[in-house]
Amino acid sequence: MRGAAVRIGPEVRQRRHTQYFTGAIRAFSPVFLDTDVDMAGVLAHRATHPGFSVVSYIAQATGRALAAHPEANAALRGRLWPRLARYEGVHAKVTLDKTLDGHRVVLATVVPDVDTAGLPDIQQRISHFRDGDPQTMAEFGAVRVLHKLPRFVGLPLFRLTMRSLRRRPQTLGTVAITSLGHRPVNGFHSVGGTTVTLGVGQIADRPVVRDGALAVAPVMRLNLAFDHRVIDGAEAADLLTAIKEGLEGYPPDDLPAGPATGALADLPSGSARTS
Repeated sequence: MRGAAVRIGPEVRQRRHTQYFTGAIRAFSPVFLDTDVDMAGVLAHRATHPGFSVVSYIAQATGRALAAHPEANAALRGRLWPRLARYEGVHAKVTLDKTLDGHRVVLATVVPDVDTAGLPDIQQRISHFRDGDPQTMAEFGAVRVLHKLPRFVGLPLFRLTMRSLRRRPQTLGTVAITSLGHRPVNGFHSVGGTTVTLGVGQIADRPVVRDGALAVAPVMRLNLAFDHRVIDGAEAADLLTAIKEGLEGYPPDDLPAGPATGALADLPSGSARTS
């Protein structure tokens, strides 16, 4: 056995936003569901319309499904006198695997109006944040300031931001999507601060039954966590089914031919936790 040498030093302040966030969501009552999605239609569309990440397809399908299930496009705050906010538009918070001051961290952006936006608009937003440098991007300026503030200042400010139900679509989104599909991870569950959070796993060839015969298809595990204080399991199951059907029935000619705005690689996401 080697000597028990231990290096103890200050915290990694670049992770303070994640620490504040995980403390703020303790009031959630998460329940978890999952399903398998046949992604053959999506991959066929990508083959003829290169440039779109898998996460963009999921964001669009989720937006359309939530528009049909508005009870899940909501947020609850408070215990003694709880207040429920119902949102008209669907705004997806997407996690990003980033490096900030030499430390690997999870950051996030909100893609607005995914219930009505087309794939090019969704991809453009995701690509902008995926490819940008969080140390210089103005959009991450508030996070950088938060890291520098002492905890007795930063934590109350963070909680104050989280409290506002009216500002949540801009700060947290109305649904969260986090992906580990760029690694050999089949599935995972996450709580992203919204009533519904989707955890996205890898797409892998798996045996399926089609028309009574065994076949091989590109299958993705899609996990859904929901806040039981806001919706029940039946509503969450219907929502997950609607997302699955939207992805499996993706029309091959939904867009004119040509590349999407943004880079060609899939969106990486480095953690099941969202920020």
